[in-house]
Order: sequence, then C-alpha cells, then structure tokens
Amino acid sequence: MSIVAVIPARGGSKGIPGKNLRTVAGIPLVVRAIVAARSCGLIDRIVVTTDDPAIADASRAAGAEVIDRPAHLSGDRATSESAVLHALEHIEPTAEIVVFLQPTSPFIDSAALCEAIERVRSGKEDVVFSGVETFAFLWQVDGEGRATGVNHDPSARPRRQDRDPHFQETGAFYVMRAAGFSRARFRFFGRVGVAIVDERTGIEIDTVNELMLANAIAPLVDTTSTPHPSHSPQLEHS
Repeated sequence: MSIVAVIPARGGSKGIPGKNLRTVAGIPLVVRAIVAARSCGLIDRIVVTTDDPAIADASRAAGAEVIDRPAHLSGDRATSESAVLHALEHIEPTAEIVVFLQPTSPFIDSAALCEAIERVRSGKEDVVFSGVETFAFLWQVDGEGRATGVNHDPSARPRRQDRDPHFQETGAFYVMRAAGFSRARFRFFGRVGVAIVDERTGIEIDTVNELMLANAIAPLVDTTSTPHPSHSPQLEHS
C-alpha cells in the first residue's frame, strides 16, 4: 500500500513573512515536518508542494521530493486541500493513503501519526486527524455584542468530571484514503476519527507570539514529538 506524505509550504504569509522557513529550536518549520514524517517508518514518500525556491532547496536538502505549486494555488485564498490534490495528481504510482502534514505545527507527534496511519490502513476509518481534548466552555458574540453559549447551557454548567470532552484540531496531521479525498475534495469524508495527542504538541504557528512560544517550549516538547535531526534517521534524497 503506497503511503505518501504531502506538505504544503507556500512562500507567502501575511502573519509571519517567510513563515515556513522560520526556525523552532534552530530547525526550519518545513524541515521539522519532513523529519516528523521520516520518523514514522510507515511513510513511503515525502513530498513538499511549494512556490518558493528557498523552501524547495531546504526541502530537498532534508530529503523530500518537491512539486512546484502553481501561482493560482499559492495565494491567500487558495486552500490547503487544493495544493494536496494538485500534488496527488503528479505523484506516480498513485498513492493509496495521503498524509497531509502542516509545517505550521512544529511539534508533530510521530508516534501518534504512525498510529493514525495504521487506523486508516486497517480499514477502520477513512480519515484520522490530530486533536487535543478540551473541556472549554465556548461562547459566540452576535452582531449586537451579546454573548451566548455554544457548547453548553450557561444556566447549568456541569463539573469537568461530569462532562464528555470535545476535541480541537491541532492542524498537525490528517491521514486520509487518497481515493476518497480525491472524490470529496475536502479533508473530512466517510468515517472520521481523532488521534488524541498531548496538548503540548498542539500549538499552531500563525503569529510572531506563537513562534516565540514554540521556541520557548521546544526543549520540553521535542522529547515527546519531533526529534532533532541528529537523533533522526539519515536524511537522504528520496
């Protein structure tokens, strides 16, 4: 069964210029995603789809293949799904399972990723995504500024131990049956499962403050998620 990891990493970013090449613990975000994929021995190929020559060079140096991402799939309005679908169209032989990784998640849990792949490969589920448990009481604000409860009744708030958790996507990985994804053209289809990961790995980098936080906690998190390249399998060209 062909299992291919696809990492979309465009060059443009309004929040953090050059975000996918910014470093956490000295390692560029796109390289951290490649290392996490390589640390899971179930993945046959790792492909980075990008419109940026510098990202392409860094990705090849880390052992990934590169697919040129066309301009119409590289703007702010382009979806990640469109980039993954484009990459799948250019991969031969056809992938049976696609592992969609996001470099904006610097602490991808490779062990949890492998377990998610096994769940899809076994036929148990069609999609498995990384998520963290949350017992947060959520609110929304209407056009007049009034707040109302989303996932709870404000007049009857049970104790944490009396509630079932909800699950928040971390954005780190989505493991999908490639054929189903190509038909649906969206990452959630069929039987969807959650791979529950340590909340320490759940940070997603969209702002400078989040990048600073990731660097601050990296010494604590890297021991349980993405290993440093010096502790990883040999990085060679695919």
